[in-house]
Amino acid sequence: MPYIAVTALSHVGLIREHNEDSLVVGPWTLCGTVTENPQTLLFPLGTPLVVAVADGLGGQPGGEVASALVARQLASLGPSLDGEEAVRDALDVCNQAVYSAARGRPELVTMGTTIAGTLVLADSLLTFNVGDSKVFDAAQDGLRQVSVDDSPPLAPGQRTTSAVTQTLGGSSVFMGVTAHVTVSALSTGDRYLVCTDGLTDPVPDDALDGLLRVYDDGRAAFELWKAAIEAGGPDNITLAMVRIGE
Repeated sequence: MPYIAVTALSHVGLIREHNEDSLVVGPWTLCGTVTENPQTLLFPLGTPLVVAVADGLGGQPGGEVASALVARQLASLGPSLDGEEAVRDALDVCNQAVYSAARGRPELVTMGTTIAGTLVLADSLLTFNVGDSKVFDAAQDGLRQVSVDDSPPLAPGQRTTSAVTQTLGGSSVFMGVTAHVTVSALSTGDRYLVCTDGLTDPVPDDALDGLLRVYDDGRAAFELWKAAIEAGGPDNITLAMVRIGE
C-alpha cells in the first residue's frame, strides 16, 4: 500500500539561545523545542497531509509565538485542504491569525514568520511558501528548489541574505501575502526536503544534493543537520524529509 514517510528534526543550532522554528507533520506539531534525534512518521497516501516548517522572524519580538501559531493552524486546517486555492486560503487565514494575535499586545507587535511546506494528496503534491524557508525536489537527477524565495536580489558574489520581502505577519499594520504554490504529479519514490534557512544558509545546495544522493530518511536528516552544525550552526535548523513509498 502506498505511504508517506516523513522524517523531521528541529535544533537550536550553536549560536542562538532559543529555537524560534516550528514544524507541522499532519496533526503533529513541534514548536520552539529541540529533537534529540530525527523522528520518522508514516502516513497512508490518500488523506491530505501537510508537512511544513515555520521560521519566526529574528530580531523582532515573538518569532516563536508566530511560528507556533501558524504551525498549529496548518495542523488544524490540513485535513480539509484539497488543492491550490485551499492552500492559498489557508495561508491567508494564518497571516490574519498572526496579526490578530499581536493586536493590542505591544510585546508582540511586528511578530512574524516564514512558512514553507508540502501538501501531499492522493495523486499530486503541492509545494507552498511565503518568505525564504525552502522546499526542494530531491530527484534522482539532482536537487531542485521548487519554492520561491521572497528575498531582494542578491549582490554579485552574495549567496544568501537574511532580508525577506514578505512574511506571515511581520508588520505593525496588516499586509496581505501572495503565496507561492506549485502543483506536481506524484510518483512512488519522490522525495522532498522542507527546511528553514538554518540549513540552507550555511550549507550550499551542491552539498545538500551530495548528501541526498547517498542517504535517505533518518540518516539523511541526521547528515543534513550535521552539515549545518559543522558549518557553524549559526541559526535554528528545522527540516523534514518527505518520501513517497509503496
